[in-house]
Amino acid sequence: MRRREFMRTAGGATVAAGATAGAVQPAAAAEGGGDSGGGGGGQEPAFGSYLDDARGYETTEDLRDQDEVTITVGAGEGLSFDPAAIWVSPGTTLIWEWSGNGSHNVVVNEGPAGFSHEDIVGEEGYTYEYEVTEEDAGITTYYCSPHEGQGMKGGVAVGDDVETVSTGGPETKDPIHFGVHPHEHWVGVSVMLMMSVSLVFTFFTLKYGESPHTSGGD
Repeated sequence: MRRREFMRTAGGATVAAGATAGAVQPAAAAEGGGDSGGGGGGQEPAFGSYLDDARGYETTEDLRDQDEVTITVGAGEGLSFDPAAIWVSPGTTLIWEWSGNGSHNVVVNEGPAGFSHEDIVGEEGYTYEYEVTEEDAGITTYYCSPHEGQGMKGGVAVGDDVETVSTGGPETKDPIHFGVHPHEHWVGVSVMLMMSVSLVFTFFTLKYGESPHTSGGD
């Protein structure tokens, strides 16, 4: 192969490798942009560890700007509040409604709200109402005193100015190498290796691979 033809071929391979690298970088940037956007998910009140063993508690229901919110007392198997955790605005009327499944009460554990109803009631359809105000703003946890040890607990967050945590939890990103994710890093290494091999191969072929009568044709 003549030197000029070989250089053209080798150059084309190098350009192709470079183009591959260029194509990978925007894709990686686009992928990275999704990660940096919002950290995934919204926010919910930080009720702390008290609700970790609360029956029926998985997430907080955001019910802000609702005029009334009803909470079932003795839901499920009779040992939970439903919903277990809520987020409401000042001025919302909370209505605890007894299911008739067991005898229960509502007792504040910790927090600014004063909605305790310590009388133990088992009557189905019985209700207790409490309108939260600015004085109740913050995070309040509560329980049913006969069944607290069985996980009958709840939480009420009032107002927008409460401590929150991400609903998505801690971000789980791949480890970073040289500012990129591992798969992006190894793609870059592969491209650089391809370019290096192409250049080395070109050098040795031009230096040792041509016969005297072909090298003069350039």
